[in-house]
Amino acid sequence: MLLHEAVQFPCSPVHQTMLTQSEIEDLFSLINKSRDPASLPSGSQGSNRTVYSSEEKKVRRMQSNRESARRSRYKKKKHLENLTSQMNRLRIQNRFLKNRVASTMHQHLLLSLHNDHLKSEAISLMATLSDLCLGRGKHGYVRAVWLVKDAPASANGENHE
Repeated sequence: MLLHEAVQFPCSPVHQTMLTQSEIEDLFSLINKSRDPASLPSGSQGSNRTVYSSEEKKVRRMQSNRESARRSRYKKKKHLENLTSQMNRLRIQNRFLKNRVASTMHQHLLLSLHNDHLKSEAISLMATLSDLCLGRGKHGYVRAVWLVKDAPASANGENHE
C-alpha cells in the first residue's frame, strides 16, 4: 500500500532551476492548455493567426472559385442526367398511354357497331312481336290469335305458316 506523503526538498525547486514561482506557474498553465483541445487557438483566433499577402489571397480565392465551379458543373451534369432519365421514362409512359387510348377507341368502335346491330335487331324483333300481338300475318291480313294455351293451331280453319 502506497501512502502519498509530501516530499521535502532540502531547498525549494525554484531556487535550483532559477525560475521564479510565476514563471513555473506560467509553464504549468501552458502545459495544461496544450492538453485541452478547446483552449488551442484556431486559424482565425489567437497569436497563430496566419496573415496572407494579397497575392496569396488572390491565389486562394482563385483556387476556391475553381473548386466551386467544379462542384457547380458536377451538380449541373447530375441534374441534366436526371432530367434525361425522367424524359425517357415519360416518353415510354406516353407511348404506353397512347397505345391504351388507341385500343380503347378501337374497342369503343367495335362496341358501337355491335350496339347498333343489336338496336336494329331489337327494332325488328319488336315489330315482329307487335305484328304477332295485333294478329297480323306476313301478308297483312288478320289472323285469329288464340289466348288459350292449349288451343289447337288450326282451330279457326286457317293454315298457319
